[in-house]
Amino acid sequence: MGGFPILSAMLLVPLVGAIACLFSEAKTARMIALIATLVDLVLGIVLWMNFDVGGAQWQFTERAALFAGFDYALGIDGIALMLIMLSVFLMPVCIGASWTSITKRVGEYMAAFLLMEVLMIGVFAAQDILLFYIFFEAGLIPMYLIIGIWGGDNRIYASYKFFLYTLLGSVVMLIAILWMVIESGTTSVPALMVYDFPPEAQTWLWLAFFASFAVKMPMWPVHTWLPDAHVQAPTAGSVILAGVLLKLGGYGMIRFSLPMFPDASAQFMWLIFALSMIAVVVTSLIALVQHDMKKLIAYSSVAHMGIVTAGLFAFNVQGLEGAMVMMLSHGLVSAALFLCVGVIYDRLHTREISRYGGIAINMPAYATIFLFFTMASIGLPGTSGFVAEFLSLAGVYQASSWAAFVCTTGIILGAAYMLYLYRRVAFGPQVNEDAAAMPDISIREYLLLVPIVLATLWMGVYPESFLAPMRQDIAVLDARLASAAPQGDAHFEMGKGTPAEEAHAEGEAH
Repeated sequence: MGGFPILSAMLLVPLVGAIACLFSEAKTARMIALIATLVDLVLGIVLWMNFDVGGAQWQFTERAALFAGFDYALGIDGIALMLIMLSVFLMPVCIGASWTSITKRVGEYMAAFLLMEVLMIGVFAAQDILLFYIFFEAGLIPMYLIIGIWGGDNRIYASYKFFLYTLLGSVVMLIAILWMVIESGTTSVPALMVYDFPPEAQTWLWLAFFASFAVKMPMWPVHTWLPDAHVQAPTAGSVILAGVLLKLGGYGMIRFSLPMFPDASAQFMWLIFALSMIAVVVTSLIALVQHDMKKLIAYSSVAHMGIVTAGLFAFNVQGLEGAMVMMLSHGLVSAALFLCVGVIYDRLHTREISRYGGIAINMPAYATIFLFFTMASIGLPGTSGFVAEFLSLAGVYQASSWAAFVCTTGIILGAAYMLYLYRRVAFGPQVNEDAAAMPDISIREYLLLVPIVLATLWMGVYPESFLAPMRQDIAVLDARLASAAPQGDAHFEMGKGTPAEEAHAEGEAH
């Protein structure tokens, strides 16, 4: 790249676009937002093409000292690269999905989305832990505004609930970050990832970070803000919330919780597995009885994130790789499902499943695309969902056969609620005349959905494109976790320590 600061450029382009949108009329603001997100997508592709697979772990690094040990430090590894690509891929889709549905305060709306893109890329690229925290928490603000201003009838309640849930956990994390900086003498994320914190401190630090990341995922039982936020958010808000914002918690776990606190991660492995199994089964059962399409897909997101957390804490390469592919796959498929809901909502202005039925007759192209993403969500071979679930469950099985069995049960339930949803919407008699009169998808809607179809197929048919950049980083993390990893189903034996803790106890006894 010849020293070109591409990561700073990817932050600057949408930031300048956001400022310009604030002072532009509606039509101009839409064009500025679309151009800014497309430029960032091109920069992301250039970033991917120039990423040296198998090279240095941290690439495209930028660093400038600011004040009191706080640095403007950017850089990515393969894990961050893939999540940045997911972000820049979905942002033009969000702008296109809002092209006609948002008619009030368009400039501010587009500025909020562009600001969110800045903050999401910043989270994945930050190499200073204080800079990471600023990006991580500031992302709350534009999403809060998007739900609270452009959301549904109950938007104020949903936006406050979203803000309070996600903020409270992060206050505890800030205290832990400050202690870590004082203890280690550095704010560098790569340095902290290899720093050995005292085992007794790791437990409290892990819990502090978990308080924030569990809400962001979200994990059961702190997931209740998500269905309300999805139902009230505009279509594009749901797309970016499900597509990228839910991945911030998973990224936090794989970047901070696991490498920085390996002994505590092993100690709490049983807790993560228990919460993951409950999430997969319980939220799948809740999804089965939903009448609102957005709520059903929202609960399915909690179930899929349960598989992600189980894979992350399986303490093996397959689990980690599967969790990352699951995050990427879910980012594409759930975003597309919310887009599919938005397509028919724009025509009939209701998300009630009972108001539809038989629309495959008058909307065959829409029904075909909706069916494709329904199958991808279930995990049909050839789609990204199959690769993600297979790898994740293979890793979980090595750690605990019981956890793998329960998570597989959740996948079966996932097939039940997704096929039930599709049958009630697309098939059956056309009992509602207004639904029967809806036109098929437009050119604009094709342009939004077809790229996600192609990306989902690409990941399903040739996942190596996405796994190769991450493989070295996952291997480094796996080596870091090796000394702490429990064996078999041992983590379910309450009170049983990690191998490192047991060795320490044995030494004390001698």
